Amino acid sequence: DRFGRARILQITIAWFSFFAFLSGFAQNYEQMLVIRVLQGLGFGAEWAVGAVLLGEMINPRHRGKALGTVQSGAAIGTGLAAVLAGPFAAMFDPDLGWRIVFWIGIAPAILILFVRRESDDSEVFKQAAQRSREIGRRTGLGDIFRARILPTTILAALLSLGVQGAAYSISNFLTVFLTAERGLPMATAGMCVLFNSAGGFFGFLTNAYISDRIGRRMVFRLFGIGFILTAAFYLFAPLGSSVPALMAAGFIYGFFQFGSYASFGPYFTELFPTEVRGTGQAFAYNFGRATSALFFTGVAMVAATGVVLSTAMAVFAIGGACCSILATFLLPETAGRALVGLDELDASAPSKSIGAGAVTES
Repeated sequence: DRFGRARILQITIAWFSFFAFLSGFAQNYEQMLVIRVLQGLGFGAEWAVGAVLLGEMINPRHRGKALGTVQSGAAIGTGLAAVLAGPFAAMFDPDLGWRIVFWIGIAPAILILFVRRESDDSEVFKQAAQRSREIGRRTGLGDIFRARILPTTILAALLSLGVQGAAYSISNFLTVFLTAERGLPMATAGMCVLFNSAGGFFGFLTNAYISDRIGRRMVFRLFGIGFILTAAFYLFAPLGSSVPALMAAGFIYGFFQFGSYASFGPYFTELFPTEVRGTGQAFAYNFGRATSALFFTGVAMVAATGVVLSTAMAVFAIGGACCSILATFLLPETAGRALVGLDELDASAPSKSIGAGAVTES
C-alpha cells in the first residue's frame, strides 16, 4: 500500500524462494523451525500482494474467474509436491531426498525476471497513491482498524479463519487418518492425497467461474455446506480400505475443501478501499492462516485424550465451516464492484462512521 504492488511482489518471491532453498540445509529441528517461519513470512506476503495486483487490473465482471483460476495453481503445486516427494525419497539416501525437494524451491525465483519486465502497478493504485501524496497521508497497519473499516476487517478475518481452520483440521492429518484408521500403506495414502488435490483443482475453477454469476457470499455458502457434507462422508462412511472408493471420496471432498479458497482474492479486493487494500487483504487472509493453527492443534490435543482421530477432525472442521458461513451473512455482496467507486466512497465518508456499510456499500 505504501511502496507499490509490483516491487513488493518481486521481493516476496525472492524471499520465500530463498528460504525454501535454505530449508534443505537445516541440520536439526530448531534450524528448520526458524527457516520455515522466515519462509512463511514471504509465502503469506506473496499471496496477498499478487492477489491485490491482479484484482485491481481485471475487469470487475471477470475478477472472480481470473483470481480463482490463478489460485488453482495451489492445487497443482500440492499435487506436484506429492508426486516429487516419493521418487526423490526412493532414488536418494533418506537424508538427501527430502533436501533435494526443498532445493527445487528456488525455482520460483526465476519468475522475478518476468515480473520485473511485464508487471506494473494498476492505475487505480497509482491514483490512490497520488491522492495520498497530495494530502500528505501515509498508510499503515492501523488504518484497517479505523472505525468505518474495522467491521469489514473483523468479518473478513473471521471468514478466512473459518475456511482455513476447517481445511487444515483435516488436511494436516489426512495421511495419518488414511494409514491409521483406513489401514492404507504410506505410498497408497499419498496417491489418495493426490486425488484430493486433483479435486481441489476443479473446485478452484468451478468456484472461480460461478462466483461472478451468483455472487461471492453465495459461493462461500455453497462450498461451505458442500465441505461439511463431503468431509463427514469421507471420514465416517464405511469405505474400509477400498482405495478406489477413498480416491473418489477424496476427489469430491477436495473439490469443496480447496474450492472455497478461490473467492478470497476477488472478495477481499472488493471489500477494502485501494489505500489499505494490500494491508486489509493480507491481514484478513493471513490472520485466518495463522490462527487456523489453533484448529489442528486442537485436533491433536483432543485425539491425544483417546478420542478417535476422525471424530476430532470432524468436530473442528465442521465448526470452522459453520464460522465461515456465518460471516457471509454479516458481510455485503460485492461481485462486479468497481474499485474506483469504492475509493471515492471511502474518501468522502466521515471518519466517525462505524457502520460496515460505510466502506462496503457503493
